[in-house]
Amino acid sequence: MRTPAEMIVGLVLCPCGLLLTLTGTLAPSWRQVSLVPDQPMDVIWEQGIWDICRERQSTHDRLCGQADELGYFEQVPVRVAQGLMPSSLVVTLVGLVVAALGVRCWQPEPRHVVAGVAGLVLLLSGLMSLVPSSWYTQELWALPAPPGSTLTVGYSLVLSYLGSCLEILGGLALALSFHHYCKERRAPKLPPTPVTEAGSGSSRAYNNPWDVLEDEKDGQRWGRSPPCDSDL
Repeated sequence: MRTPAEMIVGLVLCPCGLLLTLTGTLAPSWRQVSLVPDQPMDVIWEQGIWDICRERQSTHDRLCGQADELGYFEQVPVRVAQGLMPSSLVVTLVGLVVAALGVRCWQPEPRHVVAGVAGLVLLLSGLMSLVPSSWYTQELWALPAPPGSTLTVGYSLVLSYLGSCLEILGGLALALSFHHYCKERRAPKLPPTPVTEAGSGSSRAYNNPWDVLEDEKDGQRWGRSPPCDSDL
């Protein structure tokens, strides 16, 4: 049996979403602060959910581990992101393991129920990373920053958004496996029809063609006419 298309889509999108979300979680660039008063014009402060870095564009000198003088890390959106983003990564890994067990890999047929459960888990992980990303974006200009500075969205926040969306789409694709499971349950199962031996006076029924060939091989029925094609 061929692997259903929705399972392939889910197994492609979810690992890509995991990589993007992991990069967005670790990289310290959720927000960029530029044109800071009393600082050189080419100095940019990059703020993530774990660290603050200072970079000078003219020399490309970058120094992380800057002191949080404005209480940036104490803000609720940042604290929520610190809790939900790593949790989302763990849930995504669990969902991918369950998906590998459901999408047949080493079995002749996929397990639609297991793949569907994996889709729900991955959908949950995508929502867990989408919530802090959306909340941070809404509060981006309200978070503490030096007066008169310019605030812009960092690349880490964009990657977190994209990763969340890919995980949600991949989870929805895998969740469609429940539809295949329901179709299999509703499909009527017809009992196998036995093949009756040709010739009058015989009441033996063959359950498969190999029985007929075995009789022919042993020479048990050559007293009558040999089995015809219809018996096979």
